[in-house]
Order: sequence, then C-alpha cells, then structure tokens
Amino acid sequence: MTEQTITKNMPIGEVVQKYPQTIEVFLRHGLMCFGCAIARFENIEQGALAHGINVAALIKDLNAVVPQTEQ
Repeated sequence: MTEQTITKNMPIGEVVQKYPQTIEVFLRHGLMCFGCAIARFENIEQGALAHGINVAALIKDLNAVVPQTEQ
C-alpha cells in the first residue's frame, strides 16, 4: 500500500495551507468550504461526508497532486 501524505483525518485548512495545489482538487470534487472558518477545524472526511463527496476518491486525488516524500 502506498504511503499517503494527505489523510482523511487532516484538517481541510491545514491541507490547503501546506499544499495550495490541492485547492483545484477540492473544487473539482465540489468541496468549496476550504475558505470558510470551519475548515480550520473540520477534517477532510467530515467535510466530504457533509457534502456527499466520496472520501476515498477525494483523498486519492489530493495525494496525486502533492509530493509523496514529504512525510
């Protein structure tokens, strides 16, 4: 199994701050809340489930745009 840089338990705001290239992925999946205040506390899984987004597909696509050596 491939090691993931981004996991479903990471706060949305933290991911966007550390990896700005993920903004496009969040938008493509219909998760627009990365700019709101709750994104600082809500993790990716919580945000995705609240918006009916496939968590596994979102995590896969997020990890595809970040370097996997940054663990």
